[in-house]
Amino acid sequence: MTADERRASAALAAIYALRMLGLFIVLPVFALEARRYPGGDDPALIGLAMGAYGLTQAFLQVPLGMASDRFGRKPVILLGLAVFAVGSAVAAWAPSVHWLLAGRALQGAGAISAAVTALLADLTRDTVRTKAMALVGISIALMFALSLVAAPALVPHVGLSGLFALTTALSLAGMAVVAWVVPPAPALAADAPRAPLKEVLLQPDLMRVNVGVFALHAAQIMMWLAVPALLLQTGLATERHWQVYLPAVLVSLLIVGGVLFRLERRGHFRAVYLGAIALMALVQLGFLALLDSPTLAGVGALLCLFFVGFNTQEAGQPSLASRLASPRQRGMALGVFNTLMSLGIFTGGAVGGLVLKAWGASGIFIASAALMLLWLAAAWRMRPVAAMPAPPASARS
Repeated sequence: MTADERRASAALAAIYALRMLGLFIVLPVFALEARRYPGGDDPALIGLAMGAYGLTQAFLQVPLGMASDRFGRKPVILLGLAVFAVGSAVAAWAPSVHWLLAGRALQGAGAISAAVTALLADLTRDTVRTKAMALVGISIALMFALSLVAAPALVPHVGLSGLFALTTALSLAGMAVVAWVVPPAPALAADAPRAPLKEVLLQPDLMRVNVGVFALHAAQIMMWLAVPALLLQTGLATERHWQVYLPAVLVSLLIVGGVLFRLERRGHFRAVYLGAIALMALVQLGFLALLDSPTLAGVGALLCLFFVGFNTQEAGQPSLASRLASPRQRGMALGVFNTLMSLGIFTGGAVGGLVLKAWGASGIFIASAALMLLWLAAAWRMRPVAAMPAPPASARS
């Protein structure tokens, strides 16, 4: 990487990290703490509130991604972070689960993932883009690890409202990073051709990536409706859940960075990609088998294996999507990608809450396993990454 590419990657990874910490920090405790609010006796409503930000993101990712193609990446990112801060403040103030739902929905309206990913793609060459995206993926994983440690420790002292207040501060810090640290995006030729939305939607390899990001995040959110209660069944108090979460995440990062990324660089992308999906499907079945007599060692091992698959895909999928799009359609393509991710988040929360209410934790893990298997079937025909076309030279000029 050049010095400018390192600066861009670090700054944009920091923005992602600050925003994702704001989202993640409530996940390990949301399903438990929301029960204390008026309306918190309804698992379906809690699930809806947990996934609500995914629905508003789904509506706005493509429009804001296209706006970043037209009006510039940084103005759209700043606007989105400001909306996210307002939604966080509403959730911090919320007197009931219904107001929590409203705050989460407003958080999701700050849909900047497409613009941030497109800006990172703009500021890096094809040859180093996967590395840059991997830095973003690693920053997300580290924030997830931090949230798993911080949330159970903080919530007894500040409550769920205090965590949302912290989220407000993090989003404001992200705005400062955008304004003063992130390099400006390169100018795009005004007459450069733009692909119609239909072409972006129907590109076969991009469709497979979009199916994958939907399934990945739906299963993740579903899991967090059931895993905290599973840990409680082992006798581990909420404030000590981090003692399972943190080692699981850190060990998974060592495996991903030390083994799987090296295999990808040596031309084994397809095996790593499909293997990660299959691994996550097996993890869901493992949780299902543990339901009757969960143990800390068993839950911790399964979480570690899930994070191996999750972190591998979280780092690789945005890079794939950006490589399949020319600069003038990159915001649109990544908007579609992030729309499917957001729909996955919403579906995981809303449908997961209904599944939990009707069939309990066993239904959650069966549904998650089914999602992984459907994704595996869709991804089976994906071409090796080296065979995927880069944007034509005329579109890059």
